[in-house]
Amino acid sequence: MVNGPITQQQIETILAELCDPETGRSMVRMEQIRHIGIDGRGVEVTLGLTTWSSLLWEETRQEAEKRLAAKLPAGTNVRVRVTEFVRPPEPIGEIGLTAKSVIAVGSGKGGVGKSTIATSLAYGLRLGGAAVGLMDADVYGPSVPHLLGVHDRPQLVDGRLQPVVKDDLRVMSMGFLVPPGEAVVWRGPMLHGAITQFLRDTEWGDLDYLIIDMPPGTGDIALTLSQILPLTGAVVVCTPQDVALLDAVKAIAMFRKVNIPLLGMVENMSYFSCPGCGKRYDIFGSGGAERRAKELEVPFLGAVPINIGIRERGDAGNTGGNFTDESSATYFREICTTLVRQLSAAHKAKPPLPTLTVL
Repeated sequence: MVNGPITQQQIETILAELCDPETGRSMVRMEQIRHIGIDGRGVEVTLGLTTWSSLLWEETRQEAEKRLAAKLPAGTNVRVRVTEFVRPPEPIGEIGLTAKSVIAVGSGKGGVGKSTIATSLAYGLRLGGAAVGLMDADVYGPSVPHLLGVHDRPQLVDGRLQPVVKDDLRVMSMGFLVPPGEAVVWRGPMLHGAITQFLRDTEWGDLDYLIIDMPPGTGDIALTLSQILPLTGAVVVCTPQDVALLDAVKAIAMFRKVNIPLLGMVENMSYFSCPGCGKRYDIFGSGGAERRAKELEVPFLGAVPINIGIRERGDAGNTGGNFTDESSATYFREICTTLVRQLSAAHKAKPPLPTLTVL
């Protein structure tokens, strides 16, 4: 407990163990305590946080207030606010992509709503304030253009593909390049080339997150991605029934085999709540993904029920509307926040090495 007049040094000492969610390092040491004001019995502190951690800004602000209130004299008026702290991403991988976190969203089988979850993850992170790109790597069955309601062709500027922009999301998909209804019949080397080009030759800009919608199953695109850039990790989507969980386990095994960390599982179509009577129906069983995640030591990010509105908005190309309808927004926000919280906890447990500048 602080005794006597409050000083700036005392405030910094109290906040010394407050970690930046992005780096896991002390915000005092990283010079992210942007302002300390002391006025009689009042203390005002401004934290600088990056847009990468935008979904955790309020949690971090509250944690700072709690630390200060516990150590400062009773009755001290504590006010903490957050302002943006800019930390540009470093180029990663052999292709020079500038993204802080690259997350693959996969599934063991088709038809589990993987693309809907991937697109909703991208939306949730973007609406939270992060800079987000969405790459549709499902070359044989690209669904992202339909889910977003965009069918523009990417423009070529100075030899660089310009991503299609929808609601501030930067998007690239084979669906933008192939006429509707036309099948893509490619062997492995052509797939590798297409995925590499999407990552290397697209003008993504500086991103907090790049979400990659993977093809279903255990094909070689995961191997391609693991070879050309360091993925932050993968999210696996499945439904509750045993047959889907069997395939989800194979997807988890695939990611582990190519050394891509598992960030979590999402249970889609978890149950159906009748809009007329409110009764819950566990059409595909109940809680299977959460149980299997625990068995496999994979974090469980959350569940999304069968929701008529989600299906209607996806068909209409308005997946972003999932965040304006509270009957669906609650689930997606929880999954997005839990994902960022998991990443932040990993950074805190093992902070990334700082970038060294050679003079």
